[in-house]
Amino acid sequence: MSTAASFDLAALRLTSGEGRSFDLEVPVGEFDLSGQTYTVQPPVIPVRLDVSRTTGSGYALRLRFEAALAGPCMRCLGDSTTTFKVDAREVDQPGTKEEELDSPYVDAEEVVDVAQWTNDALALTLPAQLVCRADCAGLCAECGENLNEHPDHAHEREPDPRWAKLRELEL
Repeated sequence: MSTAASFDLAALRLTSGEGRSFDLEVPVGEFDLSGQTYTVQPPVIPVRLDVSRTTGSGYALRLRFEAALAGPCMRCLGDSTTTFKVDAREVDQPGTKEEELDSPYVDAEEVVDVAQWTNDALALTLPAQLVCRADCAGLCAECGENLNEHPDHAHEREPDPRWAKLRELEL
């Protein structure tokens, strides 16, 4: 397995209909979500790149990998590590302007930016909130107590202000 941030498709010299698979190690950067930093564990992940030559000198590409993202839980601020499976596909098919399918990851010299594609594919897989577990209860809105550690935590409710005058009566 080799470490690669980019991959040269032209050097493969594939004929139409021919395809190959490659196992690469790709560096992935940190993610900044809602002001918090999340890191990929480990920072260099193994990926499988499938390359197929299409008719008309284009490419069909598939990228598959698993990545673990570590950082604070968005509900309770505790440590969180979640693993995501990614299966991304791209097509790069030159043609007329109306029919052209350009992958943003393949340049004019037929080099794939695997690191950027891996980073973007992982970012598109992420949920709206990264949590430590699906049933994370979060923090108490009043005092900040971790509700996962103290599920019976509660505060006495304030009396209804509409009844204040009645409380002033002395019987």
